[in-house]
Amino acid sequence: MAADIVPYLPPTIALVPGFVAGRYPDRPIIARCSALGVNWLTGRQLQTELQAVSHGLRSLGMQRGDRVAMVCESRPEWVITDLAVLTAGAATAPIYPTLAPEQVAYILRDCGAAIVVVSTAAQLEKVLSVASGVPALTTVIVIDAPDPLPVHEGMTVLSLADVAARGRQVGGDDVSMTVTPDDLATLIYTSGTTGEPKGVMLTHGNLASNLRDICAVLPVSESDTALSFLPLSHSFERMVTWVYIANGVGMAFAESNETIGRDLLQVHPTVMTGVPRVFEKLQSRILEKGLALPGLKGKLFAWAMGVAHARGPYVPERKPMPLGLRLQSAFAERLVFAKVREGLGGRFRFVVSGSAALNADVARFFFGVGLPIIEGFGLTETSPVLTVTPYHDVRLGAVGVAIPNVQIRIADDGEILAKGPNIMTGYYNRPADTAEVLRDGWFHTGDIGTLDADGYLRITDRKKELIVTSGGKKIAPSAIEAKFKASPLVTEAVVIGEKRHFPAILIVPDFAALAARLGTQAPVGVDATRAWLAQPDVQAVYAALVEEVNQGLAQFERLKQFRLLVREFSIGTGELTPTFKVKRRVIDTMYADEIASIYGQGGTEYFRGGYPTPPDLL
Repeated sequence: MAADIVPYLPPTIALVPGFVAGRYPDRPIIARCSALGVNWLTGRQLQTELQAVSHGLRSLGMQRGDRVAMVCESRPEWVITDLAVLTAGAATAPIYPTLAPEQVAYILRDCGAAIVVVSTAAQLEKVLSVASGVPALTTVIVIDAPDPLPVHEGMTVLSLADVAARGRQVGGDDVSMTVTPDDLATLIYTSGTTGEPKGVMLTHGNLASNLRDICAVLPVSESDTALSFLPLSHSFERMVTWVYIANGVGMAFAESNETIGRDLLQVHPTVMTGVPRVFEKLQSRILEKGLALPGLKGKLFAWAMGVAHARGPYVPERKPMPLGLRLQSAFAERLVFAKVREGLGGRFRFVVSGSAALNADVARFFFGVGLPIIEGFGLTETSPVLTVTPYHDVRLGAVGVAIPNVQIRIADDGEILAKGPNIMTGYYNRPADTAEVLRDGWFHTGDIGTLDADGYLRITDRKKELIVTSGGKKIAPSAIEAKFKASPLVTEAVVIGEKRHFPAILIVPDFAALAARLGTQAPVGVDATRAWLAQPDVQAVYAALVEEVNQGLAQFERLKQFRLLVREFSIGTGELTPTFKVKRRVIDTMYADEIASIYGQGGTEYFRGGYPTPPDLL
């Protein structure tokens, strides 16, 4: 176990780089993939680079307690800059690079950052476009800097390379030992139910305790190699990165999401993290490619997938398989499963799914082809990990057991409550919001669940309205719906997308306003209305409205499809509460056909009658 490999971990994240440099000075620790290969930094080189950046930032005026914002895709420079800030006693405020300019401006203003680090010329342009509305901002640092750097009135624009060079020249004292567990380490902004982001305050003690307790249960070591492609702006992958480097795991960042297939074959990882949507897409790709094989190869693949489906329930929980299935498994392993894994790099020991609940059918598929998946559960407010599935005791449908030093209990109303050293200190400048979720020493997660006799947690529902996509993105639906309902053409609007790979919207038109807009009469009757709403001119009106709303949303919030509903919601038909609030779960059920037409069946449906089960082919 990792606890045997790393007997000691520092009490602050500020001390982690020195720990890594001392323990793994010559071990390749961090890298980024490219078409030319994988370029690694050792533990000692990582510390040297981040010290240069840290000294450079301090020479620009960064002081202990300051906030430094980051608008950057995942890459080694993200980690270097993050740790450079933390070792100096300042705090980082990660911002998703996919956010719209006005959303970036809001976070910059709220956190009070004077310095922001961006990745590319496009992100630089985004920040400069809103800089006039961010009074505290004085300095923008660019990783992939354009030549020449733009001149912007009242703003210092530098490249990260220049900052590091400045740091090497001026030097400075190592102040990492002066950082305490109570010092603020980061402000991570998460969506509130109103759509206005809230800054989660996490201290060095919060994060270091979570790092230590995860390392006690996650079996990774310096014999492992990882591929990373999730956003470091999300607390999940950021914590995973620290777990990797603290254990000497060589971690390479994919060049982009489009190069993951290539990068898997460059890195040959043994471990990897993903969100459910990643594994859904991977399953679909494997099945689509294999089932398209011609002739005997296609039939052999289909047979092997039937074997995987049949043995999927046995493998994760280590149950004995019937003799016939064991024999078929041996043949399928040699003829198909090993080749499937070879296409993923050929060395995986296991992968980790987090940020949202994983469909049990997807988990069974990967166990069936010999790729174990373990799950975890947590929130940004919990640093983020609360539970992890024991590697040797997987129970499908559960998200694991509480990690050391974390307590989980279920409230009388079914809400999952958590207590531990990893719980945030609160929301930045939001005492009322903090008091709402931190009560009597327990953090109220907003999720509904159950605990079995062995402490395994199952998530059964959501108490709060936030939508969590299968990609782990959190979307506040009410803010988006309000934009639609501001239009005279809309009576009701409901964003959907829980555990789906993209958000969409159901719209109830204002039929009279729509008819007036088109200079016609609204039809009478459900069938006539349905036919009318399907007409191209009607669809075009609402397509334009969706596009207009999308312009003000982050990329992950943008609505990919819409459907027009043929009648208004009412209390009598069950869609509305007595106070006229939409019952989302009722909508999901009543309009299941419309929702299905948006998302289709998806990859998990391949097993439902798609090809013969193993006994038919014996």
